[in-house]
Amino acid sequence: MTAIAVEGGRGPAEALKAAQIARPVPGPGQILIKVEAAGVNRPDLIQRMGAYPPPPGAPDTLGLEVAGEVVEGAGRWKPGDRVCALLGGGGYAEYAVVDARHALPIPAGFTAVEAAALPETVFTVFANVFEHGGLKAGETLMVHGATSGIGATAIPMAKAAGARVIGTSRGAAKTAEALKLGADVAVDVTAQDFAEIAKTEGGCDVILDMVGGDYFSKDLDAIKTGGRIVFIAAQGGGEVPLQIFRLMQKRAVVTGSTLRPRDADEKARLAAAVEATVWPWIAAGKLKPVIDRTYPLAQAGEAHAALERGEVVGKVVLTL
Repeated sequence: MTAIAVEGGRGPAEALKAAQIARPVPGPGQILIKVEAAGVNRPDLIQRMGAYPPPPGAPDTLGLEVAGEVVEGAGRWKPGDRVCALLGGGGYAEYAVVDARHALPIPAGFTAVEAAALPETVFTVFANVFEHGGLKAGETLMVHGATSGIGATAIPMAKAAGARVIGTSRGAAKTAEALKLGADVAVDVTAQDFAEIAKTEGGCDVILDMVGGDYFSKDLDAIKTGGRIVFIAAQGGGEVPLQIFRLMQKRAVVTGSTLRPRDADEKARLAAAVEATVWPWIAAGKLKPVIDRTYPLAQAGEAHAALERGEVVGKVVLTL
């Protein structure tokens, strides 16, 4: 089958090349999916550069989410079923195998492209904002990187749950896009202090931070007493100054998580929780992925380059 390989094992976006590899064979409890679309995510870029190896047992091929048709079934799935799935790897290919418990039905009315943009971001937001962050109706969520794939998912999910959202972005254009995505307040961090604006809005109960670095001190200013700061990345730096007394005064919780290394049973539990909570939001029209652009599978390198240039609002998806 055709898949995307990283020429030389690691490298720039141009190192992504189409290659012929063996079609995967599903093991016990796994399904084989004929891939119609595959989501592109920042962890893919990090893996391509050699800094995010796949977990044990996962394919070396990039790709953490796909949508398509079941070819070989297992569990509740039979051939012909249309699913989207969270993968440990292997999505940039014509076929992918996955634990049957990590697949969900493609929502009614969704294309494969739309469905392929769901698993990685929806699972990440649900686990971090709603489970670790404990966001509830009536609370305020701040989302850094509001126009990213994660941000464009977190905003409508929080709104569906009855929360207010403050989104931060870089530049006036992306700040305007954050408002279009549903943010109640949008902050241009190149011209405004997000902590000061958060305080004028009454503070934040939960902050979803993918930046780290010097954002953390301002997070502590922006968070309410008893608030939760949840890290899912550290694009601005993995080392942060922690002023213990300020943390104590706020009675704040600082937490975070990764999704890919979780074991199969934990991902299955999370998939069931997402299907029970988020899929009804989708059915009610409260959540639909924002697809910035698509590329054919063979142009995966161009998709990565677009993400690296920071010109994307929402998701990039590869099509087969």
